[in-house]
Amino acid sequence: MTHAAPPHTVLATIDLGSNSFRLQVSRVVDDQLYALDVMKETVRLGAGLTADKHLNDDTQERALACLARFGERLRGFVPAQVRVVGTNTLRVAKNAPSFIAEAEERLGFPIEVIAGREEARLIYLGAAHSLPDTKERRMVVDIGGGSTEFIIGSHYKALVTESLPLGCVSYTLRFFPDGKLTRANFRDATLAARNEIQRIRHEYRPSEWQLAVGTSGTARSLRDVLEINDWSRADITLAGMEQLREVLIKQGSIDAVKVNGLKADRAPVLAGGLAIMIAVFEELEVEKMIVTEGALRDGVLYDLLGRQREKDMRDSTVALFKRRYHADTQQAERVNQLAERLYRMLAGEDVDQDMLKRLSWAAKLHEIGLTIAHTAYHKHSAYILQNADMPGFSKREQATLAAIVLGHRGDMGKMAQYISQPALWQAVVALRLAVLFYRSRINAALPAELDLRQHARGFTLSLSGDWLEANPLSASSFRQEVGQWKNVGFQLDIVQK
Repeated sequence: MTHAAPPHTVLATIDLGSNSFRLQVSRVVDDQLYALDVMKETVRLGAGLTADKHLNDDTQERALACLARFGERLRGFVPAQVRVVGTNTLRVAKNAPSFIAEAEERLGFPIEVIAGREEARLIYLGAAHSLPDTKERRMVVDIGGGSTEFIIGSHYKALVTESLPLGCVSYTLRFFPDGKLTRANFRDATLAARNEIQRIRHEYRPSEWQLAVGTSGTARSLRDVLEINDWSRADITLAGMEQLREVLIKQGSIDAVKVNGLKADRAPVLAGGLAIMIAVFEELEVEKMIVTEGALRDGVLYDLLGRQREKDMRDSTVALFKRRYHADTQQAERVNQLAERLYRMLAGEDVDQDMLKRLSWAAKLHEIGLTIAHTAYHKHSAYILQNADMPGFSKREQATLAAIVLGHRGDMGKMAQYISQPALWQAVVALRLAVLFYRSRINAALPAELDLRQHARGFTLSLSGDWLEANPLSASSFRQEVGQWKNVGFQLDIVQK
């Protein structure tokens, strides 16, 4: 019997934001995290997006140099201790895959690009851990460089999550060309933001929450500036922001901005962030907003800690999807257990534990597409897994689940692109064969002699002859399966023992 490795006592996260990159190293004491080291660099990744949504070369080089420095700080860490997340700019940049590949090489750890609602969930988790654990429902607003996340939650649970394309970097570039701070520019930026926020207003009415909370750089900067200049007391208020806006309009340009309490690295994106926050207050009828220090990177750390303590949000999501799509739980568990067994046969002593988890999740969800149609249901299942909001999962993890599920039936030719990824390829084969064994959807006896091995040309499945003779339908299914492999460059051999 194998035992799980003990949780690590030091964890690290990197938040690849559209404005800043942040590294945080924290020590774990019981169920709490205490920061040991924090590094921040203002990369302005979002400002490097061209009109056709490509990251320009200068921005990429600046980002890669930063990640090389972060990588040096994390030397000696193992992958289980580190989680790196990318947000809006890496979600929309068309050349993000090539950049990420080089970034991972510089950094030494994988990068997860997370969906907007997953970012919102993690932001709330970080904010909640820095607030008193009270019963009130909170509305948390996080204005980032390229997107703004809105969350309503209670205690440590996010109840409603949204992500809108409003960012302090993108809005400053779009509405304040050449750095001009005019009344008309502020009006246009605020109205544009209100127009976006109006889409979600019905879910974020004042009756739905009792406390408004701001997180991250824009909210902290506004709080500090308003308090130092006596435009509000500790909290963000609409009246205080209107006074700040008047001061900025009088100063006329971003280059000329001089406001007590405003940090130099925040000045270039203050106008866009201010316009968005004013829009939030006006559209959602916010009277005042407190500010908390907890944000995305804190939420990522607590989520990582939960995974180590067997409180993995991804397991909860898989359970939810099984209920939502009315999966046959008994069939899913039969297939899951056999798929894991077959995968271990292929991997031998070198089992990829992360891929084994993904195979297990894929096996539990491989039939969710049946709620759409029986014909080609595996394609529907794969589409759902690729595109649905799945709390806890990164986009890369969802793509892996979708690939495994897509390959569990039909011609194997469509899976040829995955041959170069041995662990993924083995997972596809394991699930595919497990589904064949349990085609009857009952707890049928498996062959007494069952073995699966990989060789240079493909795979060999060894079965007892008595079992094949006693199960003619299964024997026919495996013969047909051999023919499905003709277009993949690998072969499947069925051998009787």
